[in-house]
Amino acid sequence: MTAMIPPLAEALARADVLFDRAELETVIADLGRRIDAALDGERAVFLTVMNGALMFAGQLALSIRTDLEFDYVHATRYRGETRGSELHWLREPAADLRDRTVLLVDDILDEGHTLKAVRDDCLRRGAKRVLIASLCSKRHDRLVEGVASDFNGVELPDRYVFGYGMDYHEQGRNLPAIYALR
Repeated sequence: MTAMIPPLAEALARADVLFDRAELETVIADLGRRIDAALDGERAVFLTVMNGALMFAGQLALSIRTDLEFDYVHATRYRGETRGSELHWLREPAADLRDRTVLLVDDILDEGHTLKAVRDDCLRRGAKRVLIASLCSKRHDRLVEGVASDFNGVELPDRYVFGYGMDYHEQGRNLPAIYALR
């Protein structure tokens, strides 16, 4: 028997808005300028971590003026749950990463297990460098050693967050703000 999924409306009723759409759009535009400066005209592989980074990646790509090659990976530890488990690869990158700069784009740097695994995979495939861009990161002491965002938008409290690409039991990814459960 399948467990009952809590309705999104219930989560919203017990959540706080941390960042609204206008705030996030301003932050993303600034990230794009900073990434342009770091790339300095180099054509990087813009590698989106699906599904969570979809909203952020689209906006970020439009904020970067440097030409990019696009690809995506689908790796997850959550699979609709509120706690992560082992990493599941659903799609590996198709682009040739050898001797390339990879801009690895994800919605959130929480503990860093997924980003570290994907970054390490890019390096194994021959990427000369991997720059990590995250919309947000959580403030806590559980970050995996050796992983950090090169470009991060906003910092979040150590609470369960959803919206703007992040899900609440696979719901609410398209909410135009970042929410945190109380």
